[in-house]
Amino acid sequence: MYKLIIRPILFLFDPEKVHYFTFSLIRILCKIPFGASVFRSMYQVNDKRLEKNLFGLTFKNPVGLAAGFDKNAVLYNELANFGFGFIEIGTVTPKGQIGNPKKRLFRLKDDQGIINRMGFNNDGVEEAIKNLKKNKHKVLIGGNIGKNTDTKPENYTQDYIAVFKELHPFVDYFVLNVSCPNVGSHAKLNDKDYLVELITACQKENNIFKIKKPILLKIAPDLNDIQLDEIIELVAETKIDGVIASNTSTSRDNLKASKERLAEIGNGGVSGKPIKNQSTKVIKYLADKSNKSFPIIGVGGIHSAEDALEKLDAGADLVQVYTGFIYEGPSLIKEINKVVLDRL
Repeated sequence: MYKLIIRPILFLFDPEKVHYFTFSLIRILCKIPFGASVFRSMYQVNDKRLEKNLFGLTFKNPVGLAAGFDKNAVLYNELANFGFGFIEIGTVTPKGQIGNPKKRLFRLKDDQGIINRMGFNNDGVEEAIKNLKKNKHKVLIGGNIGKNTDTKPENYTQDYIAVFKELHPFVDYFVLNVSCPNVGSHAKLNDKDYLVELITACQKENNIFKIKKPILLKIAPDLNDIQLDEIIELVAETKIDGVIASNTSTSRDNLKASKERLAEIGNGGVSGKPIKNQSTKVIKYLADKSNKSFPIIGVGGIHSAEDALEKLDAGADLVQVYTGFIYEGPSLIKEINKVVLDRL
């Protein structure tokens, strides 16, 4: 029903407007008597065998929603009804910011992908906390954090620490987003020496709290083998809890979209099917080269249960969906969980 009726209608309209319309629709439907329970009965797969214990947390299943969908933590309680094992909110920055000028979100229908240059648009950490105080604890929550676009390079770490401290009591794990291509002057964030400084600063802050929260690093799919070796060294040196592979890609290789269409769209990160293979390649490289010495969350181009299994077979411990959720609908989460369960 979703792909035959709902998606064709939604895809007639501007992607960003549809995103907010869908948010409102899900919220309304979940407020209708028995609405939330209907979604749960349709999409959730509840089985103890799906549980995954990772960095001190118990995930009720291995399928999560990637950051960027619920930036301000306004819909995670409702989204939990669709069967996710965890939901990552953000990217959250210290101050609210409007992000890049619109139009900034584009569908690549023939490629089953998306290009975005949102630019960390969000309402800021204080608003996220207000929303997280409404947590009904249906699902584990990750906090994806970043810097404000206008922050000077010498103050990047202060931005991350500010969000980390404020958000700490309200999320189950943290993700340091250092790989988004849609924010200004992010070159420093890919420098290994700086990443050691940033991770160490967050870990020092983490140690102040009675309950420490896992910290993960989100990396780009465009890293070469030398850069991936540096990531492995970085994890070993800092003892960070894990890696999310991967973010969106700046590559325009092997796309069905015409050069004219891509020129019209302009800059932005590609997500969805076009980055599936590269993301899996990165996961496999990290897992094999490190002898699986750290947890990996696999994300990028998961549009089917088979795509998810590819990521898991390559070395991912958990997976996340975003673009696949938009193209395939909420049944995707159930399909993945059922196939994982069948394997067990």
